[in-house]
Amino acid sequence: MKEQTITGHTKLTGLLGSPVAHSISPLMHNLAFQLKNLNYVYLCFDVGTKDLKTVTDAFRIMNVRGFNLTMPDKTRMFELADSVSPAAELIGAANTVVQENGKLTAYNTDGTGYMRAVQDAGYNIIGKRMTLLGCGGAATAIAVQAALDGVEQITLVNRQGPSFVRARQLADTLSTRTSCQVSICSLEDSTELKKVLDQSDILTNATPAGMAPHEEQCPLPDSSLLHPELIVSDIIYNPRSTKLMQMAQEVGCPVFNGLYMLLYQGAEAFRLWTGVDMPITDVKNAYFQ
Repeated sequence: MKEQTITGHTKLTGLLGSPVAHSISPLMHNLAFQLKNLNYVYLCFDVGTKDLKTVTDAFRIMNVRGFNLTMPDKTRMFELADSVSPAAELIGAANTVVQENGKLTAYNTDGTGYMRAVQDAGYNIIGKRMTLLGCGGAATAIAVQAALDGVEQITLVNRQGPSFVRARQLADTLSTRTSCQVSICSLEDSTELKKVLDQSDILTNATPAGMAPHEEQCPLPDSSLLHPELIVSDIIYNPRSTKLMQMAQEVGCPVFNGLYMLLYQGAEAFRLWTGVDMPITDVKNAYFQ
């Protein structure tokens, strides 16, 4: 493999958010650039919402090729972009930007990353039924992409409160603008939730419940809601096996975590910037085992 060399022609990509020091995105992207012999570099920049417009305006002038966004910048970037992809428009948030001649086009690759991770795990959920826990940015991205890709039914499960109101709005939007049937269910209604899960093919946790350092948390009260034929996925990847996944395995459910969602959302951003496919197998072997 050719050693990466920074020259006067090197194109800059990176990650904006706060915090970002923990991100493995520089490792995966810079390895992929080297393997594909592309004169690009990927760096992290700790930038909060308050300074995002100043930084992205500077990026236009600097002719930065593109960048990723993580919390808390995704919604604000959607507002600052010159144009947005159909998925980003439905989600109302952006995690990837491509710069062309001073114009910023915003995309959201989180949902694409999740759907490719489902395929990587060996499952086909097109035309099937999904139950999705949460209605934050990641959950919204997954719901939108799943609906666009052809998942037949999605039930959004949230606690009563502001997130339940957002879930209702998202369900109405997706039911109107896609062919997917989207409904909502209260997490507190265990009888209805049990009925929904009995009819579901896949359960996806897109809440932070169970993420380090709160590994003891679980988004479901107990395993009686699960059945062995239900695929259980968690977008959390630290820890690799969440309490929800452990509970599901005890019931006999197949499970997978969010590590490959991270990989594939990055791979889609890589393709958007370079026009080249990321060398998935090599990157996976290096950083995702």
